[in-house]
Amino acid sequence: MKLFDVYSLYDIEPVRGEGCYVFDKNGERYLDLYGGHAVISIGHAHPRYVKAITDQVGRLGFYSNSVLNGLQQELAGRLGKASGYDDYSLFLCNSGAEANENAIKLASFHTGKKKVLAFGKAFHGRTSGAVAATDNPSIVSPFNRTDNVEFARLNDIADVEHHLASGDFCAVIIEGIQGVAGIRVPDDNFVRELRDLTRRLGVVLIADEIQSGYGRTGRFFAHQYTGIRPDIITCAKGIANGFPMGAVLISPEFEARKGMLGTTFGGNHLACAAALAVIDVIEDENLIENAASVGQYLIDNLKAMPQLKDVRGRGLMIGVEIDGDAPQMRRRLLFDHHVFTGGAGATTIRLLPALCLDKVQADIFLNEFKKLLTSNS
Repeated sequence: MKLFDVYSLYDIEPVRGEGCYVFDKNGERYLDLYGGHAVISIGHAHPRYVKAITDQVGRLGFYSNSVLNGLQQELAGRLGKASGYDDYSLFLCNSGAEANENAIKLASFHTGKKKVLAFGKAFHGRTSGAVAATDNPSIVSPFNRTDNVEFARLNDIADVEHHLASGDFCAVIIEGIQGVAGIRVPDDNFVRELRDLTRRLGVVLIADEIQSGYGRTGRFFAHQYTGIRPDIITCAKGIANGFPMGAVLISPEFEARKGMLGTTFGGNHLACAAALAVIDVIEDENLIENAASVGQYLIDNLKAMPQLKDVRGRGLMIGVEIDGDAPQMRRRLLFDHHVFTGGAGATTIRLLPALCLDKVQADIFLNEFKKLLTSNS
């Protein structure tokens, strides 16, 4: 048997990690400004994280959601306090796509309606409902195409209002920052207007914070820059620093009924132990404040580079738009300068490092990037 060939792979195999670095099987070190696609929040192989998982698997690795799990209750309390949503309820699952699926399902149960409004260039996952709400026809199969999802223009409240006028919508789903689209930050006033409009129309507002949440932008959730409170918040990626986990934060207005949601692996003992360790490290090492500070340092220095077309983002979620071939530049950064980065289309490089990135490491990237830009000019 061979692997199903769906990924374009770099000829590099990381076998070990430490903080913001990964090492290949030859011992070569790479600065990781990609974080495994925004997943590594507290750094690779953090000692407290490793100990938490090791200790937990030595006690109990898994049991189903048919019995009490005190770790889930502890995580709900800790996450509520850390995020500022301690009056919300928590549903635990396994991934960001699954979190969005359950969020949409909840909204439909709650309102009795079936249509969802998403935004142009949105990415919400690759499973059935999540991919239907993703504005990328190349990854939406004929089975997933549906008339129950429409797309509005981001930052155009009149267009949103036009779509919602039919009254058939259960939810609007919006990313805290559009990641796959190239780090597109919704306008703060637009987000506030969207919250007012959805509340007035009785439409559920879902904030997809899967990539932009968990401190990455310098706030726990990116939407907190606007002061709004969504009805449902989804998160994953950095929640457990690489252990598969997703979560749905649900406002008190939603009624829970036995059997309406469910999962076999979601919220298992190992996942919860990992997630609790992540919150411990984020709080004890002030990683959200660090993301804001080091992220702004990177943004300011990148904006000072005249060769760049645009620099977008907040905290350590940064899009660098170049005048040229971004995939090729990413290859050169990786193979010639030993720096991992992410991509978004033909012209944008994404920076999604662990929240523990420091200014010394930021300078390493900035210096290597300058060398590459200079050699291309």
